[in-house]
Amino acid sequence: MACYTALLHPPLASSLSPCSSSRRAGATRAPPSLQRVAAPSSLASARALARVRISPRCAASAGAPGETPAAALRRVLETPGAHQAPACYDALSARLVERAGFRACFTSGFSISAARLGLPDVGLISYGEMIDQGRLITEAVSIPVIGDADNGYGNSMNVKRTVKGFINAGFAGMILEDQVSPKACGHTQGRKVVSREEAIMHIKAAVDARNESGSDIVIVARTDSRQALSLDEALWRVRAFADAGADVLFIDALASREEMKAFCAIAPGVPKMANMLEGGGKTPILSPVELEEIGYKIIAYPLSLIGVSMRAMEDALIAIKGGRIPPPSSLPSFEEIKDTLGFNHYYEEEKQYVVTPAQSSYRTGYGDYTSEPSSPGYSSSTTGKTQEPVIDILPQLYDIGSSGGRGPSTGMWSRTLRLKITGRDGIQKIDARIPAGFLEGMTRIIPGLAGANIMERLRNAPIDADNPQNGQILLDFEDAMGDRIQVFIA
Repeated sequence: MACYTALLHPPLASSLSPCSSSRRAGATRAPPSLQRVAAPSSLASARALARVRISPRCAASAGAPGETPAAALRRVLETPGAHQAPACYDALSARLVERAGFRACFTSGFSISAARLGLPDVGLISYGEMIDQGRLITEAVSIPVIGDADNGYGNSMNVKRTVKGFINAGFAGMILEDQVSPKACGHTQGRKVVSREEAIMHIKAAVDARNESGSDIVIVARTDSRQALSLDEALWRVRAFADAGADVLFIDALASREEMKAFCAIAPGVPKMANMLEGGGKTPILSPVELEEIGYKIIAYPLSLIGVSMRAMEDALIAIKGGRIPPPSSLPSFEEIKDTLGFNHYYEEEKQYVVTPAQSSYRTGYGDYTSEPSSPGYSSSTTGKTQEPVIDILPQLYDIGSSGGRGPSTGMWSRTLRLKITGRDGIQKIDARIPAGFLEGMTRIIPGLAGANIMERLRNAPIDADNPQNGQILLDFEDAMGDRIQVFIA
């Protein structure tokens, strides 16, 4: 879904760069020097950018090698243009945002509450749940992620703990608002805010926590006082937030273009965030070019991904209930799904660590027996050569002298078994010959294996090497790791 969003609203003035997997925090904070610049002269460059092929993962990461998430976000904020940042709610949606070519993304408390709890955004989701979800998101992508920290989950001391938790979870930035608890979506009814003094103190506490952590996390200060009190109060608060050390300012639920312009005129050197609440919020929906002209630097789209996901799932369920499957236009192929999730990348990387079958010797307690190279079928011949053992897999379990006169050259004891272990990837791990008496010693400790009494099967098997049943399988099963284990008469 995010791919289609990228085609409709390509990121402005952004360039594709290699991915960075660095998620370390700990850089010394340096205040960004952010300057507004003019928008592109035409939409041609934006459309051209939208036509760039989207790679399976991280087409346009904002990170450079060794760069912290916060530093990557600050670098994005310092580049020309108003930068779009769709809101994700889990690791998959975050990966789709990155895959579509966006240079940053938000987490949406509204969407996380919906996806994780199936509940409305009315303060029911906890700090711990948001941290847990956020860590999964930041680990899934290389682009910087701005986390929704609600109102900090308490007083100033709670705010400090929240800031440190978001830093440790790998966030590049975090949004702190001034609502009272329980808080809720800023575009819903009944919004209330804390006092001016408490709101400012929360921002100061957040800045202190950042400095104490040696981090550079970007603090986005949000006020909901436009709907709770008045526009004038909202403008006063964001000016005070800037003086307290906030990096980005945000007034939620502004009601007109004029109000948006008045907001962007406050603290000109501090970037402004716009919230394009899709589907009927209080703020006018403007294009990225229009928002940049007003003075915004970063644009959030909080409901696009969760909204289209809900509608797509409803449509799919209707189709399934009607005895059909979703049409190809709305359902990616299985190969496309695997590619998005990284199966192909996993398979390629896995090849670096495949252990090739090699000739090995095993000490059984009765002598050294050399494994044989893999060959088609089950027929094989002994090497006739004893080598120094590579692995001593078991101690001697059977005492030849205590077998009531039965020696290694008589009866069942003289039989030879073949042990084959084939990995789930089809590569043969072991192909070795062992004496049947070795298994008899084992069965004194483990009478049955995979539900089969091997010794009973062996006793009933023909001893004559020329018997037509020579080579019959005594045991064939898969272990917990998916390896196929076979024991049969050699």
